[in-house]
Amino acid sequence: MGIIAGIPIALGYFAVSFTFGMMAVKGGLTTLQAVIISLTNVTSAGQFAGLDIIFAQGTLWEMALTQLTINLRYMLMSFSISQKLDQKSAFFHRFIMAHGMTDEIFGVSAATPGKVSPYFFYGAMLVAIPGWTIGTLVGGIAGSILPNIVISALSVAIYGMFLAIIIPPAKKNKTLVWVILLAMALSACFTYIPGVNKISRGFAIIIVTVVVAGLASVLRPIKEERQ
Repeated sequence: MGIIAGIPIALGYFAVSFTFGMMAVKGGLTTLQAVIISLTNVTSAGQFAGLDIIFAQGTLWEMALTQLTINLRYMLMSFSISQKLDQKSAFFHRFIMAHGMTDEIFGVSAATPGKVSPYFFYGAMLVAIPGWTIGTLVGGIAGSILPNIVISALSVAIYGMFLAIIIPPAKKNKTLVWVILLAMALSACFTYIPGVNKISRGFAIIIVTVVVAGLASVLRPIKEERQ
């Protein structure tokens, strides 16, 4: 089941990482360097931000702080998924799953009813990570062959993938509907309100996640089943 859930994620990743590969090579990195970055990081926002720092010849401290800020949300996602794991799951399972934690894999795992098996997570990773890495490889090789308008169109695919993840469970749970709408409204505030839009995207995502999840847990708590 994890492999099946990972197929649409891999397709969306391919389109976005294709753009990353092209940008990396155009900026002076080799295709191999771009592929290694994708294989070992698996974070779209973090990698694109990292490219800007590399091209600007930023310091390692700037890189470390930027990546910490942008990717800190994965810690929150890991906390959430750990609650859906069997408490007997070995540490090495949790360690490997942490490497493959992305917004999309988290989404399909969180939407899975009941407990989540590490092997479901591995199945999604097995398809999604190669999709991200191969997309980078193809994008790096393609270089500047394709026009920019085509690349921009390919990037839209990941937004369609997000909708495919959140709409089905939202149809079954009204709480998810207002959670999604509230998250969208707060995200818009961090984008358009003067002053507030100066907050980095990484911190904005963390703030939105904590606020929305906190309100949902207080106003519409999930009753745990007792055995």
